[in-house]
Amino acid sequence: MSKPTLIEAAKQLAAYTAVDRHLLPQHKIIGIGSGSTVPYVVERIVAQGADANKHRVFLPTGHQSKELIVQGGLTLGDIDQYTDLDLTIDGADEVDADLNCIKGGGACHLREKVLAEAAETFIVVADYRKNSHILGTNYKVGVPIEVTPFAYARLLQTLRRIGSPLAALRMAKAKAGPVVTDNGNFVIDAPFPESHLRNPPALLQELKMLTGVVEVGLFCGMAKAAYFGNEDGSVAVRWDDGTKDTIQGAGA
Repeated sequence: MSKPTLIEAAKQLAAYTAVDRHLLPQHKIIGIGSGSTVPYVVERIVAQGADANKHRVFLPTGHQSKELIVQGGLTLGDIDQYTDLDLTIDGADEVDADLNCIKGGGACHLREKVLAEAAETFIVVADYRKNSHILGTNYKVGVPIEVTPFAYARLLQTLRRIGSPLAALRMAKAKAGPVVTDNGNFVIDAPFPESHLRNPPALLQELKMLTGVVEVGLFCGMAKAAYFGNEDGSVAVRWDDGTKDTIQGAGA
């Protein structure tokens, strides 16, 4: 097996450490998020062994996490059956100093937010590139906004007027036309200036009030902790109370 790249190694470190610290024997209903760090989350869960997982149920946020759960031999569940979760672990496109997140680069942020809100504990895992002081510093694509197809043109006009002149409909890369979410909606990526992103909860509230918006990829006041795999093999942990940890030699 080839040696993982620095970024992949950082993702693995963050995922392994978060699972080791937060997926405890008493946890039975677990949400599994989406994105490039999540395969390592599932890998570490599977490594806990069949006995540890035999009474657990895992809820996916999209097709990717569903496939990972099934391929890992884990029990698949649905939010219709299990409305209260013990733990949800997910990735992020960017995390600020107050653990506000931009999510939705994979167009799963509606389902991701449902499972994050349903969980007693929501944990974010990412590599060092996602660790920012202010949102929009590293993730320049914009805030992902899931919208009803009927309203997208009007919403684009409104978003450009209220501070995102480069707001654009997300287009598919391997097919003609726009990206369509698992819910049958479109996604608008709306870059906002730093003045807006310094107060993510206020921006979230403003965007949610727009008619035709289904969900906004700003996760505010939700994460208990964020784990970032670093280039030097350590893991930086930031907690919702403002404290920080650095774990050396994590995820072995």
